[in-house]
Amino acid sequence: MECVSTTSLTTSLPVPAHAALLREALLAADFTADGLLDLLGAPAYAALARSETVPALRATRGDSPLETLVRLFLLQEAVEPARAAAALPLDEALADGWAVREDDAVRATVDVRPYGGPDGEDWFIVSDLGCAVGGAGGIGRKDEGVVLGVGGASTTLAGITVRTPVAAALDLGTGSGIQALHAARHATLVTATDLNPRALDFTRLTLALSGAREAELLEGSLYDPVDGDTYDLIVSNPPFVISPGAGLTYRDGGMSGDDLCRTLVRQAGERLNDGGYAQFLANWQHVEGEDWQDRLRSWVPRGCDAWIVQREVQDVTQYAELWLRDSGDHRGDPEAYRAAYDRWLDSFEESGTRAIGFGWITLRRDPTVAAGTAEPSIVVEEWPHPVEQPLGPYVRAHFERQDYLRTHDDAALLEDSFTLAPEVVQEQVGLPGAEDPEHVVLRQNRGMRRATRVDHVGAGFAGVCDGTLSAGRILDAIAQLMGEDPVLLRDRTPQSIRLLVEEGFLVPESLLPAEGEE
Repeated sequence: MECVSTTSLTTSLPVPAHAALLREALLAADFTADGLLDLLGAPAYAALARSETVPALRATRGDSPLETLVRLFLLQEAVEPARAAAALPLDEALADGWAVREDDAVRATVDVRPYGGPDGEDWFIVSDLGCAVGGAGGIGRKDEGVVLGVGGASTTLAGITVRTPVAAALDLGTGSGIQALHAARHATLVTATDLNPRALDFTRLTLALSGAREAELLEGSLYDPVDGDTYDLIVSNPPFVISPGAGLTYRDGGMSGDDLCRTLVRQAGERLNDGGYAQFLANWQHVEGEDWQDRLRSWVPRGCDAWIVQREVQDVTQYAELWLRDSGDHRGDPEAYRAAYDRWLDSFEESGTRAIGFGWITLRRDPTVAAGTAEPSIVVEEWPHPVEQPLGPYVRAHFERQDYLRTHDDAALLEDSFTLAPEVVQEQVGLPGAEDPEHVVLRQNRGMRRATRVDHVGAGFAGVCDGTLSAGRILDAIAQLMGEDPVLLRDRTPQSIRLLVEEGFLVPESLLPAEGEE
C-alpha cells in the first residue's frame, strides 16, 4: 500500500512486553491471511495490493473484532475505544505502544500484516504505517529510515531460499524481519543485521508477534556487525536500487552503480561454512561494450559455485521512472521531477549504463572448489518466464545436479540410470495431419517450468527412463529400433543427456530422494 502516516519516525516504537497476549487476541479474531481473504473477498483483498483501500473499507463496516482489527492495523483508520477494547487487550496495547488514543479514538502506531508461513503458520509482519509495499504507485514517502513490510521482493527471496536444517543463519539487511522469521523455522541461531536501527526494532516486533524465537540483532553495514563469524545460510534483500544518490535507506545502496550488490556477493564466500548457501536479490548494470553475464561471473567469490538468474531487464528510462514513482517524485513539482529524472539519466550516461537487470544470485561454498580440486560451476542465465514458488528445493537440486555432472564423465553417464522428472510432459509440434511432428518439446510443469526441444532419440530416451535400465542399454535398444550403429549413437548422445540432467528433466538414480523424503 501507499505509505501514508500520521506518525513521525521519531515516535517511539512499540515494545514486545505483551506480544504474546496481543498475538492471542489477533488469532482469536481470525486476523490471519486466510481470515482476511474470507472477510474481504478476493477482489477487495487484491485491491489492497494495488494501494486501493475503498473495497476493504466497505467490507469492514461491521463491528466484529476482525473488522475492527483490519481497520485499525491494516487500513490505519481510527476506531472507537470500545470497539478496540472488544478486539484486543487495549490497556496492554496502549501501554506497549501498539496504539495511541487521540480525541477519544484509538489509532495504530504501526502496520501489522497477517502473513501465512510455508506450513500454515500464522505470522505477522510489523512495519511503518501503510508501508506494506505492493502498490502500483510506490510507497510515496521519503522519510529516512522508513521500514517497509512485505513486498514481492521479500516473498520472492523467501521462496527461493534453500530450507534445510542449519546451525546458523544470517539475514543481512533484515528490514521488517521476514527473512529472519522464515530462517527461525530451520536455523538454530538466527542473526539479523541492518544499518537502520529502526529495522532491528521492527524485526524484534515481527518475531515476537509471530511467536518465533528471538534473533541476534546487530546494527551495521554489510558484514561489519558479524566480525569473523561464518554461517550455513546467508540471505539478503539488500537496498539494491542503482540511484544517483543514497537518498532512501530501504532501497538505495549508497555506493556507485551496482557496487553494493557486487560487494555483498564477493564478501559472502569468506562468511560461508562448507556446503553453505548465500542467496540474494540484486540489480546489476548492463554497461555498453560489456557482456552482462561476464560482469556477474566476476562477482562470484573463490571457493563457490553460483547460479545467477536474470528475471527482468529495464532500460534506463523505465528504471528511473519506476523508482521516481516509488518515492512519490512524480506527484510533486513538475520542474523538480524533471530535474530528478535528468540526474538519474546523467548518472547512467556517465557510467555507460544502457539497462538494469534484476534477478537472483545463489552461491554455495564447495570445499572441493575451495581446495582447487574441482572447477566451480557458475551458471548465469536469463529466465524471464513464469516459475512456480517455492523454488528452494529446485535451487538445492540444481547444485546437486552440477556436482553429479562434474564427477561423471561420458562413460559413467552411460553406466548410470535415470528417471524422468514427474512434472515433465511431452509436446509434439507440427502441421495438422502431418505423419510426423516437426519437433518434440519436453516441458516442466513445476519449478522453473523449463521447455527444451529434443530430437526423436532424445524423446524416446526420456520416455523410457524409469530407473530400471542404464542409459547405455536404452541407447542400444533405440539404435536397434532405428537401424543405427549403437557405437555412434553412444558417442553422440551423452551431451544431450547432460543437458537434460542439468535442466532437471532427468534425475540420476543417486539423486532421487529416499522413500519418505520430499
